[in-house]
Amino acid sequence: MHSPDDIKTRAIALYDAYTHRHLDRRRFFAEMTRLAGSLAAAQALAATIAADPAAAAQIAPEDKRVHAQWLTLPGAENDRLKAYLVEPAGPPVRRPAILVVHENRGLNAYIEDVARRLAIAGFAALAVDFLSPGGGTPADEDKARGMIGALDMPHTVRNGVAALHWLRADKRTNGKVGVIGFCWGGGMVDSIAVAAGDGLGAGVAFYGPPPPPSEAARVKAALMLHYAGNDDFVNPRAGPWVEALRHAHVAVTRHDYPGTQHAFHNDTSAARYNEAAATLAWDRSIAFLRKELK
Repeated sequence: MHSPDDIKTRAIALYDAYTHRHLDRRRFFAEMTRLAGSLAAAQALAATIAADPAAAAQIAPEDKRVHAQWLTLPGAENDRLKAYLVEPAGPPVRRPAILVVHENRGLNAYIEDVARRLAIAGFAALAVDFLSPGGGTPADEDKARGMIGALDMPHTVRNGVAALHWLRADKRTNGKVGVIGFCWGGGMVDSIAVAAGDGLGAGVAFYGPPPPPSEAARVKAALMLHYAGNDDFVNPRAGPWVEALRHAHVAVTRHDYPGTQHAFHNDTSAARYNEAAATLAWDRSIAFLRKELK
């Protein structure tokens, strides 16, 4: 007999195999049903793991402390990228900027909320929809994940670098730019740091699958890397990546959060979210970005 915590851990591992490792939907629900005891219980359990689009934002879109707008900016090779730009409200000030990179669900309400949280912390935050070349993020998360899996990743990284260049040149910023990303977006942070060289000031990656360690010497930005304690998908590659960064004399800080699950920062996923770890990681990230982009 499995305990509730054990069932939750096993269910999250199954969900991650489904969303990250191409476990097919029929087998996923068959395994979940065996674990939960019935199809109805399996569906309810899966719903606690998936993101809830109706979850309340920490910073509401209409919050008077921020000014948000949607815009379109140039990407790589004639792409046009939809983006959500958020700044602190008040008189215009040239301030450090942060590129926000979404999970494999695309640019959704959670990532828009993250951008607003960064604005509250004093940054200009630009959340780019990296599914823009395919028509933008769909409402269906499964479709979004399929679109993410079909992306040309070198081209997508070039779109990230193009967004950095746009931010550096924009009159609303002081030319100092960082990047923060989650899950798929955490992996993009590492890849953008490789591709951008000294064009990036700082990067923060939450549980991101890293590039090959051989790419570490190309990184010039300071990095802060957050890893969940229970993450068999990302963690086996984290150690070699961090070791390679240190060998290349990259200023890298690694934080591990014991007992947490992949995507522990995402407060729209009831089963994954860990408030204590999410708060600690966020506070560390803000302090780091302020220091590196001052």
